[in-house]
Amino acid sequence: MELPVISNTAPEESGGGCSSSGCGTAPDALSHLPDSIRSKVQDHPCYSEEAHHYFARMHVAVAPACNIQCNYCNRKYDCSNESRPGVVSEVMSPDQAVKKTLAVAAAIPQMTVLGIAGPGDPLANPERTFETFRQLSEQAPDIKLCVSTNGLSLPESVDELAKHNIDHVTITINCVDPEIGAKIYPWIFWENKRIFGVEGAKILIEQQQKGLEMLSARGILVKVNSVMIPGVNDEHLKEVSKIVKAKGAFLHNVMPLIAEAEHGTYYGIMGQREPTPLELEALQDSCSGDMSMMRHCRQCRADAVGLLGEDRGAEFTLDKIDEMEIDYATAMVERAKVHDAITSELEMKRALKSAPKFNPDAEEKPATRAIRIAIASKGGGLVNEHFGHAHEFLVYEVGPTSHRFLTHRKCTPYCMGDESCGDGETVLGQIIKSLEGVEVLLASKIGFEPWADLEKAGIQPNGEHAMEPIEEAIRAVYDELAAAGKLDQPAEAKAAA
Repeated sequence: MELPVISNTAPEESGGGCSSSGCGTAPDALSHLPDSIRSKVQDHPCYSEEAHHYFARMHVAVAPACNIQCNYCNRKYDCSNESRPGVVSEVMSPDQAVKKTLAVAAAIPQMTVLGIAGPGDPLANPERTFETFRQLSEQAPDIKLCVSTNGLSLPESVDELAKHNIDHVTITINCVDPEIGAKIYPWIFWENKRIFGVEGAKILIEQQQKGLEMLSARGILVKVNSVMIPGVNDEHLKEVSKIVKAKGAFLHNVMPLIAEAEHGTYYGIMGQREPTPLELEALQDSCSGDMSMMRHCRQCRADAVGLLGEDRGAEFTLDKIDEMEIDYATAMVERAKVHDAITSELEMKRALKSAPKFNPDAEEKPATRAIRIAIASKGGGLVNEHFGHAHEFLVYEVGPTSHRFLTHRKCTPYCMGDESCGDGETVLGQIIKSLEGVEVLLASKIGFEPWADLEKAGIQPNGEHAMEPIEEAIRAVYDELAAAGKLDQPAEAKAAA
């Protein structure tokens, strides 16, 4: 099997932020972690921003029931036209899920992680969830196993999770105040009855915190997901971040509320607004002083397959899998080669990147401000997507000497084909709105009409860095703008610096 070619080092996330004088990007975003933890997350695309450019994941939908109601959730089955948590095309039995996992892992050797995240709550479906894990731990020992839960049934499940060597758990914790919780959760199902409002939220919060402490005591890594709901829990999430860190969580993922009316959620129907990209980034920065922040989450479907940001689930429907012949013993050997090649290449690039570079002839750079640069990318850390075909843009904050990945901005593609390109004025307007705060946009190609509209919106298009590594491209663009004097700080900012 041909091994994948890795073209560049993926950008690392920083706990620090960009200021007018630069960004706080660390040479290795995992360097602060003990070796025992680092080894668990360095090839986990949902836990490592670096890994998600190169390693794939998949979710299996074996858990249809849920034990709480969230105002931002509406589970849908047999649904292929929505990309959000709680949505699946087909619910599977454990046997079907295992067969699908083996098929995907054999066909996509970069796949390292199997997660159960719904469409309901995995721990509200314990028999189906743990039977899937039991079979996979026997048949595919090279695959990491993960679970994502609302936490209500977590304390009673910790022993079983440890038994199946589950060393990564995600808990969705949106509040630690029952009064706020009552605005998010109408009810929970607890001890065979529904409990409403503040009382139900109080029980849920207690169970979440107890489960988090129990997992941490067992050495099981915990990532906390939180949905940012403007006017409900946005300011409160700063307190959530402090508390979950103190109780042992090592990563916090603050996600934007998805509240489109057509999804049929309570918040969507009632007109609850979603946060703007800049509001989300500001809250993530506020929380990042307390713990490491995850910024590359794609809020995946409960049956997602492939790299983050792509979905290859249509290639692995049950009818197609039934026709496949799977030799997983042979596949494991090839998978190990692919994983070793990726890991070795990344380690080499980390070492090169962290090596000090000294140029005695270099003049001190003038004080310049940081800017946001958006990238149209298909993956692999390259500027390799046509503007009109992009489903999302990666946004980086770039300063004089360093950079950091900020977030991704989802969008509807402007150009769905040669005949429709240029007809989507409304779509283009929505894309430009989604790029709020961005000053430069890099793509492999950009058409004349969107180019002009981007410029009118104050966003400079650039198609000169097609197929280049993202890090090299954004550095070249920044240095060019700085040399032209377009990034000079105002006089008062220089004085303050």
